[in-house]
Amino acid sequence: MSKSKRLMELMMTVNRKRRFTVKELAQEFGVSPRTILRDLQELSELGVPLYSEVGPHGGYQVLNERVLPPIAFTEEEAVSIFFASHALRHYQFLPFETETSSALGKFYHYMSSDVRDRIDQMKNRVDFVAPTRQSAFPYLGLLLEAAIQQQVLRINYESRRGVSTCRQIQPVGIYASDGLWYCPAYCFERRDFRLFRCDRITSAEAAAGPDAPEPLDLRDVHLGNWEEHLSRKPALLNCAVELTPLGVEACEGQFIRRHLLLHIREDGSGRLAGPFPASELSYLATFFIGLGQEATVLEPPELVDSIKRTLSELLEKYS
Repeated sequence: MSKSKRLMELMMTVNRKRRFTVKELAQEFGVSPRTILRDLQELSELGVPLYSEVGPHGGYQVLNERVLPPIAFTEEEAVSIFFASHALRHYQFLPFETETSSALGKFYHYMSSDVRDRIDQMKNRVDFVAPTRQSAFPYLGLLLEAAIQQQVLRINYESRRGVSTCRQIQPVGIYASDGLWYCPAYCFERRDFRLFRCDRITSAEAAAGPDAPEPLDLRDVHLGNWEEHLSRKPALLNCAVELTPLGVEACEGQFIRRHLLLHIREDGSGRLAGPFPASELSYLATFFIGLGQEATVLEPPELVDSIKRTLSELLEKYS
């Protein structure tokens, strides 16, 4: 086996084993312990984070931040991965903000010059725009890690009306929508799942002490089904809205589609229908008012009344 191939296989082996001795590797690769020591030194210089321990039970182990083995990409794959990460620059806050920037820098640096030139030409010709928000989301990484590790966090949360409360929550995950980050989580104070806006979380830390609740087993609860696990189902209202082709375009991809189904006709017009929580009446009224003549709300009457009431308040404000 050539040295380069042995180093490649050795890198994959130490990533897989995490803990090993020189003697074990020497036997596995059929070389002397001295050769393995030289190879491990080269891997360390290449960036593989190895840690050695002395003593009768000593050996080597790979630290948590392992280095993945080299992966071969085609030029098109490399460009697509670069721009997938490059698009995230519009988000001022990410759960892995520093790592994304570092990975993008490495990816670009080790590309061939002709691929870098191609990327440079494309940077100002393709983009994925996300709404710019003034809100800060400093705890995304902590929330995501707690969701993965099934941990309970103690947070201070500020409501829409500016009331701050202390909560103990177990996050399900995080997601971005319309430039904002959200975190569905089990709230131990409410004894049910709740949706938290991450910019309203003013502090967050691991829950500790005698009053810290035991984590729940939420391994089967994820972003796609957490609402199905609500103990108290929200009151639902059936919605029906007729849309012009422009109205259909305005509704596609919007946050309201989380509850309502959009049926599009051959002529481009459509109908938005389905049940939605009564708590979102005010939000939907404002949304459909913004569509003007492109949307006609047929039901529920509560939504029609909310639209009329909001319009009356606007007329009074500007009269």
